[in-house]
Amino acid sequence: MQFLKILFWCLLAFVAALFTYGNWTSVPLQLWSGMEALVKLPFLLMIAFLLGFLPTYVYNRAVRWRLRQRLTTVERSLAEARAVVTAPTPAYAPTPAYPGPATSHDPVPPLDPVPPVPEGRLV
Repeated sequence: MQFLKILFWCLLAFVAALFTYGNWTSVPLQLWSGMEALVKLPFLLMIAFLLGFLPTYVYNRAVRWRLRQRLTTVERSLAEARAVVTAPTPAYAPTPAYPGPATSHDPVPPLDPVPPVPEGRLV
């Protein structure tokens, strides 16, 4: 694909060079107060092209920059929203972790979890 881009730009430069060579004539340009300027035709066409192209190009870059900024803001807020979402809390308190298996000199059995209280009933 890069080769095709290079080929296109080389072909465009060749056509521009042929156009410049074939149209290297002076064109009178009427200025204010009766003044006249002699300008080469390829230079005049290049100036006219740039006067039409540059404002459009600047506007396009500004729109793309603004949309890229909006997209980054939305992506950042989406990442923050995903980070805030947590797992639901259980209906009962979790049991404390037992330090290890009971030994012969430790008569305390492990704790059983507290059964959940059914919703809508008073105990």
